[in-house]
Amino acid sequence: RTSTPASDARDRKSGPARPASPQTHATLHVTMSVALPVASVVFAPTAFKRVAKRPSPVAKNLITGRAVVTMASAAPEATGEKKKLWGGRFSEDIDPLMEKFNESLSFDRRMAQEDIRGSKGYARALAKTGIITDDERDQLVEGLGKVAEEWAADAFVVESGDEDIHTANERRLGELIGPVAGKLHTGRSRNDQVATDTRMWLRDQLVLLRGYLRQLIAVAVERAEREVDVVMPGFTHLQSAQTVRWSHWLLSHAAAWQRDDMRIADLMPRVNTLPLGSGALAGNPFGVDRQALAADLAFERVCPNSMDAVSDRDYVAETMFWATATMIHLSRWSEDLIVYSSGQFGMVKLSDAYSTGSSLMPQKKNPDALELLRGKSGRILGTLTGFLAVMKGTPTTYNKDFQEAWEGLFDTVDTMSDCLQIAAGCLATLSIDPEAMQRGLSADMLATDLAEYLVRRGVPFRETHHISGAAVKLAEDKKCALSDLTLEDLLPLCDKFEADVVDIWSYDKSAESRDTEGGSSRRSVLEQCAKLRRYLEETEGDVVPY
Repeated sequence: RTSTPASDARDRKSGPARPASPQTHATLHVTMSVALPVASVVFAPTAFKRVAKRPSPVAKNLITGRAVVTMASAAPEATGEKKKLWGGRFSEDIDPLMEKFNESLSFDRRMAQEDIRGSKGYARALAKTGIITDDERDQLVEGLGKVAEEWAADAFVVESGDEDIHTANERRLGELIGPVAGKLHTGRSRNDQVATDTRMWLRDQLVLLRGYLRQLIAVAVERAEREVDVVMPGFTHLQSAQTVRWSHWLLSHAAAWQRDDMRIADLMPRVNTLPLGSGALAGNPFGVDRQALAADLAFERVCPNSMDAVSDRDYVAETMFWATATMIHLSRWSEDLIVYSSGQFGMVKLSDAYSTGSSLMPQKKNPDALELLRGKSGRILGTLTGFLAVMKGTPTTYNKDFQEAWEGLFDTVDTMSDCLQIAAGCLATLSIDPEAMQRGLSADMLATDLAEYLVRRGVPFRETHHISGAAVKLAEDKKCALSDLTLEDLLPLCDKFEADVVDIWSYDKSAESRDTEGGSSRRSVLEQCAKLRRYLEETEGDVVPY
């Protein structure tokens, strides 16, 4: 409100305003020159107990109506406060809300060990250039080792001003070894540092995720081999279509998961590319040997352009896309099993370990694990979409927008880790009901086999398709199963029918007749199993920690 004689009198009577406690919400402060009209008020969010530090004439707080004199804050050197890595050209304190808004230590602390490993490598690289001595290198490496031990023991103490993992580690290093810690950042920027840390962290996580994915494939192959003789209805448009084997259905999903494994294998070399030594954007001025640094930190190659190195987040987008594609495959697999496990189908039964009940209906057994897999696929897709939206408008080289990538990346990796292991557990423990699968088969699913019978007797397929369709219509009119039609019923439709037509009314023979590569015959299904096993064996050596 604006100041009036009446309001000023009330203010004098009520005494000075009580400042808000740190626990209370932030209050909007308004600073304005008393000479300005109310329409010229400039709003600035800040904590209630802080008044803007920028020098200005007498200002009024619009909440209390009182005039206050604002003063510039002292430089950190004058007050003894800790300096930020970037604080040299700043003379004012940062707003507490901005400090919270800007910090990333709350989530990037999980890269503490990678940040330290990268710093050790960089210290060794600096020593090779002569810009630091071997003794200084040893002090840095030893001190960083102690910082790593604190993180490993959950003994690292975060302090005010530790805005990210790089700041926190360097601050603690300085406390342990003194001023020589200040030499670690020579020629290095947090721009190339964070890109290095995230790539080192991600490559290790991708190895773990790939292991979980391959375990899921192995479970599918093992079940497919063991249950190869079970036949079931195959569906298109969720309508009964043709006879297939349960194992054939399993391997249809394992084939998609194999593509996911190939995709992650293709992605990993691009993740394992070194940006360190690129500086803020223009490169390193001290002759750091980036190829030697890459070898020291187990990178396959170096980023070829320093501006692109600090700008590139393709490896994040590709990881999120891999996760999205994999989760879509898991979601469709889950949907199939949710349908097959329903009371109307009853073909599979989930283990109690991956199911829950109803708080109201005692008879319910809900496929919650599968439903959560299906639901989390949408979340993973949304994370990818959000990240691409963040990136699309950023100019070349580093921008703080990029910080928005990390929480999405961490969540994507965590979610994929859980989902792949849950999926493998569900598949390994579910039970099937071959009799229910058999009951799900119906004679009309053999209509295509009836058409193929005539094809083998020289009738063009387009004609046999119509003839078989007429037989289906005849069975409907007679209110009988297609397989109940007699030879006398079929001959008016085509004179090529003979007495052996009754042999086609076999679901096992129907599945067995599809004996081409990738088909549903027993031989073909077992061949698919063998190929997947061979693939897993031949690529096993690729799945090793860095």
